[in-house]
Amino acid sequence: MSRKRHKPGQSPEDHDIWARVVESVTPLTNASLSKAAHLRGSAQERPHSEKPEAPAPKRMAAKKLSSFRLGSRAQTPPPRHDLAPNITDALHAAPPRVDGHTHGRLKRGKLRPEARIDLHGMTLAQAHPVLVRFLMSAYSDGKRLVLVITGKGKDRDEGGVIPVRRGILRHQVPHWAQTPPLSQVVLQITPAHYRHGGDGAYYVYLRKAR
Repeated sequence: MSRKRHKPGQSPEDHDIWARVVESVTPLTNASLSKAAHLRGSAQERPHSEKPEAPAPKRMAAKKLSSFRLGSRAQTPPPRHDLAPNITDALHAAPPRVDGHTHGRLKRGKLRPEARIDLHGMTLAQAHPVLVRFLMSAYSDGKRLVLVITGKGKDRDEGGVIPVRRGILRHQVPHWAQTPPLSQVVLQITPAHYRHGGDGAYYVYLRKAR
């Protein structure tokens, strides 16, 4: 049995350890070498700090917006800014409180007023007590139809904080006639026929005196 020669500086124990290591190594084949070379080349081409590309964002389909008008979805109509509705239209639209025959003759100006009072040119403070005394007296005398003249009014707005509408007395008389104490004696108030003053006067139909 020939004894293997040891390299200078190696002990027999070192030589035995190296021999076992050599026996445990599996030699690389050509396929393994090609795969290792491919992986090494890919690692060199892409730096470690490079991040993978993020997927492109999806484009949202454009939605067609419906037409919109300010206030179109409001549940209630916007409030009016008038101080009060037209008094002539409001009185004509009110249901009649007299019988149909009498109401028809009133509209046509066929009934002659039994008394009249002219409030034209008075202030509200002056006209109210005068009107109350006149209507109460006519009711006590048993009169049924009287004429109240107010005039169509003049523009007296002096630019104050609270605007004053044209014909304020003409608008106030129906309110007085429909509130106490006059509402106890007044049955109906309606604009007069043009032969008795038109929009500048009112027919006041009184209740029967008790």
